[in-house]
Amino acid sequence: MPEQHHRPVRRPSSDFDNLVGAHDPAEETRVAHATASALLARVRADESGVSAERLVAFTAEHGIDEIAELWAKAPARTLPGALWRLYLLQLAIHADPQTAALLYERGRVQLASADAAIAGAPVPAGPDEIVTLIDTILRGAFRGDFAVALERAASFCRVQASGATHTADDYEPTEPERASELTARASRLSSYAQDLSASGALWRAGTLA
Repeated sequence: MPEQHHRPVRRPSSDFDNLVGAHDPAEETRVAHATASALLARVRADESGVSAERLVAFTAEHGIDEIAELWAKAPARTLPGALWRLYLLQLAIHADPQTAALLYERGRVQLASADAAIAGAPVPAGPDEIVTLIDTILRGAFRGDFAVALERAASFCRVQASGATHTADDYEPTEPERASELTARASRLSSYAQDLSASGALWRAGTLA
């Protein structure tokens, strides 16, 4: 196959103090919530699905800086916070699908729960299948049941967190630094899972804003 070339994907800047409006937390919060609500409403109103497809492809084409400016500082268990975490997951999977697939498969085997079935990846799931899965989950957030999409993403995170934890144990005797990286990744994924699950429950209750 011919080699495909893509624009470099930008990572979110850590220096948010320089963003326009960052000096006014209240205004920043208002903009985050308003844009998230307006975007979700507009995309759901487009029955053709074109708007949803554009948003799924957005980070691959433009990076994540523009989204970060709007939603990165929002509390985790809010609409903009939940959307931000979905985009972070998508970006991480697209950036390294091989590792994501490895951790997912390890977690699927080790985790004694229904999370793998809820997340919905095929068995076994390779890099391409994991990329397709995270894109499908994000697409579902814009076109399907938003709470279901958040719950699938939370389950995905739990499976990956389990895989990262067990893989870290494997590396601990010989590569402790790699083990520490995987342990930190597992902790982040577990936190995302809790926040996404909580956001899904709030959405069902009509209180996710």
